[in-house]
Amino acid sequence: MPGRRRRRLWGGLLLAVLPVLGTTPAATAETAPASAGPPSVGTAWDRPGPYEVEVDVEVVHTFYRPKDPGRSGERHPVVIWGNGTGAVPGIYGSLLRHWASHGFIVAAANTPTSDFALSMRAGIDVLERRNADPGSVYSGAVDLEHIGSAGHSQGGAAAVNAAVDARVDTAVPIQPGPLTDPDLTDVPLFYLAGQDDLTVRPALVKALYRDSDHLPAVYGEVRGAGHLSSIGDGGDFRAPTTAWLRFWLMGDENARAFFFGPGCGYCADDGLWSGWERNARALTIPGPGGV
Repeated sequence: MPGRRRRRLWGGLLLAVLPVLGTTPAATAETAPASAGPPSVGTAWDRPGPYEVEVDVEVVHTFYRPKDPGRSGERHPVVIWGNGTGAVPGIYGSLLRHWASHGFIVAAANTPTSDFALSMRAGIDVLERRNADPGSVYSGAVDLEHIGSAGHSQGGAAAVNAAVDARVDTAVPIQPGPLTDPDLTDVPLFYLAGQDDLTVRPALVKALYRDSDHLPAVYGEVRGAGHLSSIGDGGDFRAPTTAWLRFWLMGDENARAFFFGPGCGYCADDGLWSGWERNARALTIPGPGGV
């Protein structure tokens, strides 16, 4: 596995509020991790993956997972999820099921106020315990070396806040609110905005993206999307978020060409994006064939 990302000393300012819940290292930002895990789906990220999905609704979390984790000896990467203000995981249930069908275990915090990411990060602790429990359905099937955070609106800000945890390898803030500071992490970030979002305007998301010049960051503005366009099955947010998570957490090389390299597939997709940018650090990540 690639070398681990360094932590900023001044990250302790936020850690005073977000206590460290673990120190499992994360992946570097230059290359996706190699992971013997779920099978390839080619580039069909908008379609359901190869796994039947089970949902476990509990008090603190709702878990979306493959019905029979590790059925072929594989281990499943983790995505911790944060809801928008006043929302619960079921509002995003079809999107979270979609990710689970692609082989992820999604630990969705049930809280409607997710900004500090405490419940999100606690989901990792729950999965650590269950992975070590021989009587659990999760036993030995959780890939705790590959963890991403994602969320919408307030939960989008929380996805960045969760990435202060050294166990988190990448974050996907979807239409994120302002109560976050990307300076406190250095994992790859995929910022998503909606062209017609009047609640979290694209300019706000772009400002967070521009404040992320110390890490690899990509900004995608979904054409015609409003603030609620990502709920349910994720709409046009579904395929690119799935591709990003598969690349960084599963080492899915089919996704590399869509984000990185001089001719990246999403760079020219004007039908999907009303805005698309990659910062200087993202531009250093090679495309297919090391180009």
